[in-house]
Amino acid sequence: MARAETSRQRLVDAGAEIFGRQGFHGTGVKQIVDAARAPFASLYHFFPGGKEELGAEAIRRSGAMYAALVMSQIPTDTDAVDGTMVMFALAAENVRASGYENACPIATVALEMSTTSEPVRLACADVFEDWFGGMIAWFVSDGVPDHLARPLAIQWLSLLEGAFIFCRALRSTEPLDVAGAAAAALVRAAKGQHGDG
Repeated sequence: MARAETSRQRLVDAGAEIFGRQGFHGTGVKQIVDAARAPFASLYHFFPGGKEELGAEAIRRSGAMYAALVMSQIPTDTDAVDGTMVMFALAAENVRASGYENACPIATVALEMSTTSEPVRLACADVFEDWFGGMIAWFVSDGVPDHLARPLAIQWLSLLEGAFIFCRALRSTEPLDVAGAAAAALVRAAKGQHGDG
């Protein structure tokens, strides 16, 4: 049983890494199986729905791992304004270090699959909602009023995702620098409205 779980997990991990880099359509089932060092038939054994079912699970896994990784990089004594600057700077460093290949592990798949695959769309939506929830909790704990926290989370993540697209196309981290400053200003302004209606 342990071996079966290991093979299944390797398939999910390989799918998460390759889908995030190449997108759904740009990734072949054989490529995932080879990267996972698993027998070809194992993919359909563990994922009877094939690539689509594996894709949905891989998205959920990579989304959770990405959120945990990002939040773990923020010093515990940092407020949401400074934490925002840290996150965008780390994102820029990661994008640059990967040769502008690594950005958001979900965005590419969300863009190409949300109108053609309901299971994959739902997986992307679940990940984004989890991210919103984490951001909302972080903002509220730092003094952002409850009624502003969700709109702020959506704005913040929209700035990050948009900047990733521009960075990859321009081969520059300037968009993340600009977007990070804008996101920090939004957080600062929202905190300044504490106690307002």
